[in-house]
Amino acid sequence: MKRRALWKVSISTPPEAEDAIAELLGNAFGQLASSYTDAETRATTVTVYLTEKPLFNRAKRAELAAGIQRIKASGLYAGAGKISLAKVRPENWAESWKRHFKPLELGPELLIRPSWSKRRARKGQAVVVLDPGLSFGTGQHPTTAFCLRQLVSRRRRGECQSFLDIGTGSGILAIAAAKLGYSPVQAIDCDVEAVRIARANAHANQVSPRIAFLPKEVADLPRWPRNKHAVICANLISDLLVEECPRILAQLQTEGVLVLAGILKAEFPKVQRAYEARGLRLVASQTEKEWRSGSFVWRARQFF
Repeated sequence: MKRRALWKVSISTPPEAEDAIAELLGNAFGQLASSYTDAETRATTVTVYLTEKPLFNRAKRAELAAGIQRIKASGLYAGAGKISLAKVRPENWAESWKRHFKPLELGPELLIRPSWSKRRARKGQAVVVLDPGLSFGTGQHPTTAFCLRQLVSRRRRGECQSFLDIGTGSGILAIAAAKLGYSPVQAIDCDVEAVRIARANAHANQVSPRIAFLPKEVADLPRWPRNKHAVICANLISDLLVEECPRILAQLQTEGVLVLAGILKAEFPKVQRAYEARGLRLVASQTEKEWRSGSFVWRARQFF
């Protein structure tokens, strides 16, 4: 079968801003970004590949340029941040991904692996099978990995715990939650294509009946929800986390845990201040490269 050509959107950047630029492109186009660093020049190019020619008008370029400026303002040197669009010949992307993506084990409770891996799960270990490629969210990014570890550590066996995934992307967190026994599980994303991909991934993992995927903005969440959640993961940009703080907190149970991720470490303090000002306290945090994530509980709760 003849393979279709692909379109690629690329941004050139120094290596230190690679992850931040990848996050920017991933959010802008709803795809997992890949990167290549020239061994001699040390110049890095971050790219998303698309099966259809993307909307690449002045407004989209301005959105990307503004994102690059935010990254620079956070203290990372992002270089000139040259943005380009090109049509490329299709390649065997599945084979190239196999060289880079390995199974991710989160203790004895959870294993994330690509479909080509022969890694066997331990006895009693939940398994999520998820392939990278022209979708996004495989657990490799440090912010996603932090969320997965929190899902594992916050699970209380034998108890009913609901879970809300805000900004679900590939659906990896919702799928992992369902596999770990969280119920009910709800996941939202403002990108309709992301919701479609997440539903397909859930079906492939045989948990689709246990997850409600909804195409929804954070601003569409109810201010006074009938049902609140024991654990919430919100993997969003810092400005949105701050702006929608009251609405996100409205979804959290009194004894609940809120996991915030996808935050540049230079921007984490303002997010922390916003949530602590409304009665939460930070109980777990991780910094990796330029990213910082954190888990919060209501201040009145005795954490142990």
